[in-house]
Formats: sequence, C-alpha cells, structure tokens
Amino acid sequence: MSRFDLSRRGLLTAFGGGLALTQTGPALAQAAFDVNPFRLGVTAGDPQPDGFVIWTRLAPDPLAWGSGMPNAPMAVQWEVAADRGFRTVVRTGEAVARPELGHSVHVEVEGLEPARAYFYRFTVGTERSGVGRAKTTPVVGAAMDRAKFGILGCQAYESGYYTAHRKIAAEDLDFIFCYGDYIYEGRGNPTYQNAAGPMENPRVHLGGEVYSLDDYRRRYSQYTMDVDLQASRASAAWFAVFDDHEVDNNWVGEIDQDGTPSEIFLLRRAAAMQAFYEFMPMRKSAFPRGSSRQLYRRAQYGNLMDLSFLDTRQFRSDQPCDDKFGASCAAIDAPEAQVLGQAQEAWLFNNLDRSTATWKVLAQQVMMMDLNRNSSEGWSVNPDSWAGYSTPRRHLLKHLQDRKVSNAVVLTGDEHQNFAGDLFLDGRHPEGAPIASEFVGTSISSGGDGVDQKPEWAAFMAANPQLKFLNSQRGYLVCDVTPERWQTEFKVLDQIHNRDGVLTTRAKYAIEAGKPGLVEA
Repeated sequence: MSRFDLSRRGLLTAFGGGLALTQTGPALAQAAFDVNPFRLGVTAGDPQPDGFVIWTRLAPDPLAWGSGMPNAPMAVQWEVAADRGFRTVVRTGEAVARPELGHSVHVEVEGLEPARAYFYRFTVGTERSGVGRAKTTPVVGAAMDRAKFGILGCQAYESGYYTAHRKIAAEDLDFIFCYGDYIYEGRGNPTYQNAAGPMENPRVHLGGEVYSLDDYRRRYSQYTMDVDLQASRASAAWFAVFDDHEVDNNWVGEIDQDGTPSEIFLLRRAAAMQAFYEFMPMRKSAFPRGSSRQLYRRAQYGNLMDLSFLDTRQFRSDQPCDDKFGASCAAIDAPEAQVLGQAQEAWLFNNLDRSTATWKVLAQQVMMMDLNRNSSEGWSVNPDSWAGYSTPRRHLLKHLQDRKVSNAVVLTGDEHQNFAGDLFLDGRHPEGAPIASEFVGTSISSGGDGVDQKPEWAAFMAANPQLKFLNSQRGYLVCDVTPERWQTEFKVLDQIHNRDGVLTTRAKYAIEAGKPGLVEA
C-alpha cells in the first residue's frame, strides 16, 4: 500500500481487509455529532483539465485540542455535481479523515470535463458540509479567448476584518492565487504600535507565538473559522503557496533569523509544513516530508497562460545586510546567493523555454523589482526581496531576455502595498525595453486600513522610474487575460476596522501582447 493511500480501501488494507465499515474499534470511529463538524468549511485547489482537489476538515470544536474529534479515523463521503442543486451528480466516493492529519480530507477528483464549473460537498453520518465551486482547467494547448482570476494573501487576523475575501467570493473567477501569509505566527496582541501611537487591534490571536503542530493547527483554525474567508475558499479553486509567516517571520532555508539552532528550527518548520498541508487543498505530491515539502509546480491554461508557482523560501540563502530593511552592503552581490535553488531554477527555465502559451506567468512571494528604498540619496533595498540577491535575480532576467521569452508577467505579494512596474536587469538604470512586468498585490488585512497615497511617495516614485503605481489600501487583484491583452485591476477597501468597508477599483494597468511594458488602462 502506498504511504499516501488515504482511501477507504487503503485504510482497510492497513487494518485488515475483512474489517467492516460499520464496526466500532480502532479503525473507524462512528460518525455521531452534537454539532456540525464542517465548521471550517470546504475548498478546492490545484485544478487540472480532468479534476481538482477538494478539501474539508472535521472539526466540531475547531479551537479545542484535537478539534473536538475522537482520536480515530472516520469515513467521509463526497459528491461532485454539474449543478449547485446536485441534481446531476457526476462523481462520488469515500475518503478517510485521519487523526494523524488532524482529520483533514484531500480528495483528488478525476474524470471531469475540462474548462467547466463543478460543485462539491461532503457528508459524515447525518451531517453535511456547505457547497463549494471549482472550475477545471482547459486542455493544454487548447485555444482560449479569456481567463479571469484573483490574487490575494497577507491576512493578519489581528489587523482587521476579511471584507476583501467576502468581496472576491462574489467575483466569477477561474481560480485564485494565494501568495502566502495565510496565518501569522506571533502571539496575541490587543494593541499595535503605529506612527500615531498605540492602536487597538480589531481582533486578537489566541495564545502565544506558535511552535508545535497543535499550536499551528489552532492558529489555522482561528483564521479559517472566519465566514468571509470560508466564502472565498469555497468560491473558486485556489493555488496556494506559503511565504514566511506560515512558519516564522523572514525565515529562509534552515534559518529563522532569531539565532535558533537549525536542528531546532527544523522541528518547528516540520510542524508548520504539516499544518499548511492539513489546511490547504493540496495534492499528494505536496505531502510534507519532515521539514520539507514540494511547493513549486506548474499549471497550464490552454494556449493562453503557463503558470509557474514558485518557492522563494525553502531553497534561499540567508538575507544579506543582516536582513535590515533599507540597507546596502556588498553581500547583495554575492555570486553564490540563491533564491530558488539550482533544481527549481532549472525546472523554471525549462518551463519557460518550452512554453508555447501567450503569457508566461511567475506566481511567487517576494518582489522582483529592485526598488531603491532610499528616495533621498544613495541606494538601499529590501533584503528579503529579490533585490537583495542580485546574482540570481540577474540570472533569471537575463535568461528571459536572452531566450526572448515574450509576455512574461510576475505576480507577487508580501509588501502589504499595491505596486505595478516593469523589470529590468538593473532598476537603477532601466535601459531598453522591459524584460517583464510585475504586479504586486496588497494585503487582505496586514497593516490595518492603509492609505491611498503618502506625501513621501512622490520622491519614492521619482527614485524608481520602473515603478508605475503605488498604493497601500487593503484589497486584492483581479487579472483579466486574453490573447491580445493582460489587464490587472487593483481593488481596494476604504477601511477594514469593521466589516462595512466599501470596495472600489483604484487602478487598472495593462500589457499588450508583444509590446513590453505597462500602460494605464
């Protein structure tokens, strides 16, 4: 039996093939609940032409030890239908929610039709989940006239409400890319410090900083109990990646920036990797292996888009300049520095070189524009971005340039601000045509309400001619892609300190196929 065989047949094989589902005992617990156990909702992810992953987690008491579940596996039934009313059910099956995985369920549904929407739900005993919706991708290479998808991430629970998730759930999207920071690992704080002094957090984390698997599970549960987040997760299939706060702030490789011995930090990283898998709609290929996991992967949308989802944390070398924001030092140009690592970089280059899609998309976590963070004199960078790693950054952009990879688009998060700009080998001297363009999405909530513009930004924009747009309100991005044109809308909220925030489109920027560089739409 495969180590990843979580089906009923696999479970019964493990405990003896003659075991009946209705028996009590150590193999399968009886499904009887006082409250609905689907309190963390449902979601889908990693769509392909013939299916996608559907996810749920049994948790009648999500914040309790073990989420209120018996310490035993339990059978869960699932259905996929062609309509929301489930009049035409096209696939059914049974999965096992295992205590080793926090009673989470990951079903890789197959045999569906390409490029169409389906609906799914779960049942355990007499209890039924809500309904989720997901679209399969088109057949690879098939002619496509349009794709529309969302980009979001950075959702510090304490900083504000998830109005943006509720709003994006109302969009008719093919998928959502979550660029990471789904949770934040820090201890609960009733207040935070900003320029105006101490401010009260709208919500507060339960407990202290998270370290153990149980800690991470509880933190994920607190976030995922939010009904607006559940609506977003159920509205479209997600492609999810992690950034730093799913483990610890600004971690890279085996380094946590706090001086923790690597062997100790890797124990924490292993707990974090398992919790991420348990709460995300990931395929078996992403199953955690100790402190590591396979995160980078590829998705193809007909002949329109080729998306490479990257991992800029596990294989990266330590940040230069002691990881001080706005610093400058010789280590930025270290020839041995890595962001993707050699294996992932080779995989990416191979994808880019072989792709025949119109748009080549790099969906990742940290900014690739090498912005000058010093708008007066001199030059300094964010060392936790690609700007702190000039050698691998130049290597990637030079590959795009030399191989004439057309229509390359980079999608990013992390900064808690909206940015739109073009990519050059050296942003201080942006010579010739742009090699690619980058859209950086703001946060769902991290940073609080935010502002539209700050007085000092005029000088910042002047110091960075490759930058076309900057804004720090909360929200998300919507990308509308055709063979002729890529358009990104920056959708922002006026506030998130209560749930009544008003959503508007702050800006639109576009790229014409075959014409490098952003234009305001």
